[in-house]
Amino acid sequence: MIIVMKPGTLEEKTRELITRIEDMGLKPVHLRGVEREVLAVIGDERVLEKLHLESHPEIESVTQILSPYKLVSREMHPHDTIVSIGGKVSVGSDRFVVTAGPCAVESMEQMLASAKAVKSGGAHCLRGGAYKPRTSPYSFQGLGKKGLEILAEVKSVVNLPVVTEVVEVQDVELVAEHVDVLQVGARNQQNFRLLQELGHCGKPVILKRGMAATMKDLLLAAEHIVSEGNPDVILCERGIKTFETATRNTLDLSAVPYIKMKSHLPVIVDPSHGTGLRDLVAPMARAAAACGADGVMVEVHINPAEALSDGEQSLDPEMFSSMMRELKPFVEAAGKVL
Repeated sequence: MIIVMKPGTLEEKTRELITRIEDMGLKPVHLRGVEREVLAVIGDERVLEKLHLESHPEIESVTQILSPYKLVSREMHPHDTIVSIGGKVSVGSDRFVVTAGPCAVESMEQMLASAKAVKSGGAHCLRGGAYKPRTSPYSFQGLGKKGLEILAEVKSVVNLPVVTEVVEVQDVELVAEHVDVLQVGARNQQNFRLLQELGHCGKPVILKRGMAATMKDLLLAAEHIVSEGNPDVILCERGIKTFETATRNTLDLSAVPYIKMKSHLPVIVDPSHGTGLRDLVAPMARAAAACGADGVMVEVHINPAEALSDGEQSLDPEMFSSMMRELKPFVEAAGKVL
């Protein structure tokens, strides 16, 4: 339920109402607007009937939200949310944001060279995995804390906001200390304890769609983060498992306009994981821009042939620069800037 306070309502009156709602066992979320204060109430809306809110002198309107995901829905928030990353990049604005870098942090030399290459090519954010949840226990699992320290040092050199994946609840605080954006991988999209912890991390979160998740599942996962107090969530379409074997996953670009119709959160696309083939990354990045995505996340390695993780889907620096050049007219045609 959405409660819109009348213009000029005193803050103490709003606080009194919040206290009454909490006393009834419901969860109010206070959204401070420019002209009006808004309360989103989560819980059994039948309980609220006892407050007779429609006749409250300080309330302008009361509206029920029908979608199961309340806080991330367009009903709740009709205007697009813009997520600021490191005070330098805004996702969801008129800029098409490109995040690029290697799948995994392997060494200082590899990470620094890759970071310089993607910055030279026009990337807005740097990605790199310190923790790598891999299907096989024999695959490279990442450098962990050492990888985070490398990312922080590389950031100080190239001056790009940094994105990395967080895997465990106990790592959230440590990861948040080193990077600008915490990423939830496809395997953890329904790790609700982790999502709830990210609601308190104080940093933006990129939430990737699970490999077998519906769009509703993704939006409800985002609801876990937002309901815990973190509104800065970026959704990421990264492909789903289907019967098709030609590509690593099936990149579901219909998710972009659908989610934008249903939610106010920004949406980006990962064509690297979505296809698993480097030759398909650039064309699917252009398609992502054309269907209304707010950005893309692509894997770029200084030497993909020697990559310890996902080398077959990683672009080299020259391919990345070419992708950026080819992407520009598609971005502009979609009404954004690169």
